[in-house]
Amino acid sequence: MDEPVYAGTQNPLCSSLRTIIYYMSFVCSRFTYEIAPVFVLMEQLTLKKMREIIGWPDGEGDGIFSPGGAISNMYSVMIARYKFFPEVKTKGMAAAPRLILFTSELSHYSIKKASAALGFGTENLILLNTDERGRVIPADLEAKVIEAKQKGYVPIYVNATAGTTVYGAFDPINEIADICEKYGMWLHVDGAWGGGLLMSRKHRHKLNGVERANSVTWNPHKMMGVPLQCSAILVRERGILQGCNSMCAGYLFQPDKQYDVTYDTGDKAIQCGRHVDIFKFWLMWKAKVCIYIQQCATHCLYQKAFLSGLITNVIPISSYQPQHTNVCFWYIPPSLRGMPDGEERRKRLHKVAPKIKAMMMESGTTMVGYQPQGDKVNFFRMVISNAAATRSDIDFLIEEIERLGHDL
Repeated sequence: MDEPVYAGTQNPLCSSLRTIIYYMSFVCSRFTYEIAPVFVLMEQLTLKKMREIIGWPDGEGDGIFSPGGAISNMYSVMIARYKFFPEVKTKGMAAAPRLILFTSELSHYSIKKASAALGFGTENLILLNTDERGRVIPADLEAKVIEAKQKGYVPIYVNATAGTTVYGAFDPINEIADICEKYGMWLHVDGAWGGGLLMSRKHRHKLNGVERANSVTWNPHKMMGVPLQCSAILVRERGILQGCNSMCAGYLFQPDKQYDVTYDTGDKAIQCGRHVDIFKFWLMWKAKVCIYIQQCATHCLYQKAFLSGLITNVIPISSYQPQHTNVCFWYIPPSLRGMPDGEERRKRLHKVAPKIKAMMMESGTTMVGYQPQGDKVNFFRMVISNAAATRSDIDFLIEEIERLGHDL
C-alpha cells in the first residue's frame, strides 16, 4: 500500500523512519505514568498542540489516542451522552429519554455503528440530506431537530464530517454549529480524513468553524502519512473523558501516588493497556516539521487536480471540483460510448469497475477502489494521500484503466 500507484482505501506516506517507529511503538503499553512516562508526556504535549491547531484557546481541553477513527467517533458519542445524561453511566439507557443523533447520509458508517453499540439504536440516528457537493444541508438539520423535539425526543448530538469517505465533502461547520448552539446539542467534527488539512495554511479554510466543535476526530495516519494506526479524539471540555470512562481500578489507579495522578491517562480510555501510537507521530512531526506536512497535503491536492484534468474517456460523478483528494468517475468502454442512456447501459456499466479492478489485482499492477452510491452504479473512487505520487504515477493509473477496460 506504500506504492504511489496504489489508489485504494488506505495509502499512507512512505517513510524511512518506519522500521524504528514500528519497533519502538511495539515495546510497551500505556495506562499509567509509571509504566510509560515518556510516552505519556509525548501524548499530552502532542494532543495539546493538536488542540491549539484546531483553535481552542491555549490548547486547553482533553484527548486521547485511540485504535482508529471509528473508535474516536464512538468516544464522541459516549462523551456527548455523558454530558447531557451522566446517570446513564450507572443506571443505563433506561434512565434517559429517547435520545436522537444526527449525521450526514454520506458520513462514515462508524457513527451508525456507535449508535448501535452504545444502545441508542440505529433508528435514532437521523440521516441528513446533502447538496450536490455532498455537504449536509443545514436547513434539513434544523427541520429534523424540530421534528424530533415535537415528537418528544431529545436531540443531543450532531456529527459534521470534514472530508466524507466517498466524495471528500466538507460539511458547513459554522452553520451546523449555529444550530447546535441554538438547540443545545453536542457538535462533533469527524475530521478523520480531512483533519490533516488543518496543517495547511492554504486549505484549512475547508474546516472553518472547527474551533466551535465540542469534539474532533483527527487521524494522522491518513493525510499526514503517519503509519497505521494513529487516531486522536480531541475534546474541548477538560475532565469529561475522565468522568465518562473512569472506573478507578484500585490496582492501577491509586490516588496517593508520589506524582500528579492526572498523568495516569489510562482510566479515561475504554481500554486498559493501549498500543503506543504516539511515538511514531511525535517522531515524524519532529523530524519533518510542520512545513513538510503542509507541503504533503498541498502536493496531494495538486495531484488530484492533475488527475481530474486527465479524465477524458470517463464521466465524472459530479460536475463540481472535488473539495478533497477523492476523485470519483465512471470509465466508459468503447462498447458503451454510443449506447443511449437506459437500464441496459446502466446494467452493463455497473459491471465495468469490478471487472477492471479484478484484472488489476490479477496482474499485480495497481489497485483502485470502486463502489455504488445511492442511485449511481459502480464507479471508481481514487484517493490520493501518498505524497510520493508523481504525475507519471497518475498517468499510469489512467492508462491502466483504459488498457484493461478497452475491450469490455
